[in-house]
Amino acid sequence: MPYDPPPELAGLSLSQIAEQVAQRKLPPVETWSPETETESLMRIAADGTWFHDGGVIKREGMVRAFAGLLTADGSGQHWLVTPYEKSRIEVEDAAFIAVDAVERDGSVAFRLNTDELVVAGPHHPIIARGDTDRPRLYLAVRRGCEARLNRSTYEQLAEIALAQGDDWTLTSGGETFSLLPKPEST
Repeated sequence: MPYDPPPELAGLSLSQIAEQVAQRKLPPVETWSPETETESLMRIAADGTWFHDGGVIKREGMVRAFAGLLTADGSGQHWLVTPYEKSRIEVEDAAFIAVDAVERDGSVAFRLNTDELVVAGPHHPIIARGDTDRPRLYLAVRRGCEARLNRSTYEQLAEIALAQGDDWTLTSGGETFSLLPKPEST
C-alpha cells in the first residue's frame, strides 16, 4: 500500500492539522501485556537515525511501523511492544525529532521525523531541559516517548514565543509552556 505523507504544516489550518492527527491509526499497544522480554538490537541515535544490529534502517516505512509500537516506562527504558513480546530498544536522547512547527489559532503543531503531527497542549506538553546557556526543548508525544526539537524547529518556536510576548513562554492548546529550563535547586 503506498504511503501518502501528511501535507506540509505551513499550508494547513488547525482544523486540518487536527484531522490529520485523528486519521493516524496506531496499534493499541496500551492494551497489550506481553510476558516475554527480549533485546531488539535496535538503537535510535540522537539525530533520529534508527539502527538494527549496527546497520542503519533505511526503509522509512519500517521506521514508521516500529515508531508506532514504541513506549517508554517510568525509568526511561524504551520498548517495542507487540501482543507477544516487548523488546528493549536503546534511545540515545529522544525517540523522535520535531522537524517543523507552526502556530495556528492559539495552538502549536509539530511534524516529527516520522511524519507524525502532534499539537502541543495538556497531553503533549513542551518541556525545557538543560540550562540557560544550553537549553534543549522536548515535546511529549505518547506512551512516555518524547521528541527533541531540532535547531530550526527550536528557532521557529522561539519566534512564535516572541510574537506572543517577551517572557519566553508560549501558549498552545490552552496551556502555557516556558522555553527556559527551570534552574536546578541546590
